Amino acid sequence: MYQLIRSFLFTQDAEWSHDVTIKSLKKTGGTPLEFLYSQNIPDAPVELFGLKFKNPVGLAAGLDKNGECIDAFAAMGFGFIEVGTVTPKPQAGNDKPRIFRLPNAQAIINRMGFNNKGVDYLVEQVKNSKYDGILGINIGKNKDTPNEEGKNDYLICLNKVYQYASYVTVNISSPNTPGLRSLQYGEALDDLLGAIKTRQLELAEEHGKYVPILVKIAPDMDETEVEQVAESLISNKIDGVIATNTTLEREKVKHLTHGEEAGGLSGVPVRAQSTKVIKLLKQHLDGKMPIVGVGGINSSESANEKLSSGADLVQVYTGFIYRGPELVKEIVSGLETQA
Repeated sequence: MYQLIRSFLFTQDAEWSHDVTIKSLKKTGGTPLEFLYSQNIPDAPVELFGLKFKNPVGLAAGLDKNGECIDAFAAMGFGFIEVGTVTPKPQAGNDKPRIFRLPNAQAIINRMGFNNKGVDYLVEQVKNSKYDGILGINIGKNKDTPNEEGKNDYLICLNKVYQYASYVTVNISSPNTPGLRSLQYGEALDDLLGAIKTRQLELAEEHGKYVPILVKIAPDMDETEVEQVAESLISNKIDGVIATNTTLEREKVKHLTHGEEAGGLSGVPVRAQSTKVIKLLKQHLDGKMPIVGVGGINSSESANEKLSSGADLVQVYTGFIYRGPELVKEIVSGLETQA
């Protein structure tokens, strides 16, 4: 059924298709109509960060930015769901058009720019959800907040989402907020992570609940930069890392229609670079924290590649757009076969 729906949606504007899908899932999630996409997934439990995941396949942030479809995605069998990226204030994001499909490469380019309805709206959606599984909330900064004040935005979001999240992801790697990626390096990174870690421990005391902090990084780093990031994550006692976000690299798609559009490229073309970063992280983190692998996963084989390269969990986004809910089942079943 999904392939039929997709064949229609792919004839329409990409953002219109996304919005229609989100509205449909919002209306049907948690109702009898979720039989249209619900599926039974075999248990393949994983325990990390002190959390128990039903299986290691998660939904990456960006698809459900406002947390409006949590129950619908839960029905599809994801082992965990990550919503956001959310910012303190609502923001419209970048000018349209800002999403481009590259079907021949099973890829997407987006320059959305953290468009979302604000952290307070997301928290209300989470509170109204029936989902009792692992929920990650991905936080960022508003576009009009200067980088030197960026950590205040992250702390505002952390304060508001902490008690409702299973874990919180600090997104410093989107290419679509000007200057954001500079927070991944040197003193700026240590300053941000130090402030977040301090506040995390205070909130744990206040709420009697320790919520792990993960950091999402970019694929466009050389080995020295990955090593420096790993050192900062370790020294600031961060709980985990998500590798990776979208890429600015265009070599594999520049010959395709829309291949040179500005924004972050996701899907199959980022697979190899994402896996390379995972391998480097595995080496430099020396087992000190779990790695969540994301980037170009569109099959059981590509998921297992991430896991065998050092990832402890995986997330899907673009592969899910192209394959639908069956991708989750295929990956988990593939894990069972390997076991």
